[in-house]
Amino acid sequence: MNDEGSAPHYLGHRQRLKEKYLARALEGFHDYEIMELLLTYGIPRKDVKGPAKQLIKRFGGLKGVLDAGMDELREVPGITAHSAVLVKLVKDIGAAYLFQKAQERTQISCTAELIDFCKTAMGALKDEEFRVCYLDAQNRIIAMETIQEGIVNQAVVYPRKVLERALQWKASAIILVHNHPSGHVRPSDADIRLTRTIQETARTLDILVHDHLIIGENRFFSFREEGLMS
Repeated sequence: MNDEGSAPHYLGHRQRLKEKYLARALEGFHDYEIMELLLTYGIPRKDVKGPAKQLIKRFGGLKGVLDAGMDELREVPGITAHSAVLVKLVKDIGAAYLFQKAQERTQISCTAELIDFCKTAMGALKDEEFRVCYLDAQNRIIAMETIQEGIVNQAVVYPRKVLERALQWKASAIILVHNHPSGHVRPSDADIRLTRTIQETARTLDILVHDHLIIGENRFFSFREEGLMS
């Protein structure tokens, strides 16, 4: 117990965490300490070690916490709506950083930076999404858009919509990307048929389809690398 009028014990602990980070970045930090440091910026005037440890325990690690939904985060005692937004913001900032790194690279087909972005942004999604990456004549990324969102295994993608957006962006090439929430990244027969339909239609518009990526948690499948692009 603190002496009357003394500062709460956790204030000194917060300061020590910050000093440790400033001295060595995250080297030597446990996952719960990283989360604890983050929560100090979202939950003032409270000891946040308990909520930090509960987050790590419930979601199995730092990655699990960042992949969790807002409602899931708020189920943990001590996690407010404000602090849940902060946690989600960290992941989204990381994804935006990876996308901007990918934009700086010339795309031969798919760079490691683009794949890192896709795995970060889409790998933990619970529903299927179909996105298209639009490239200019120098094979640099113009933009990336979500074309279709759907429940698991039931995203419906219309090739006409994909190519209409490509023409609007004045794209010379595109990369198709979608996720498999199951984690299995082998393409289905429907995935292969859709890719061929888009590729054949794009060819008549002088638009190249460089690749089709299927994203799972911590893994991906490239149609081009597996010899499925004609």
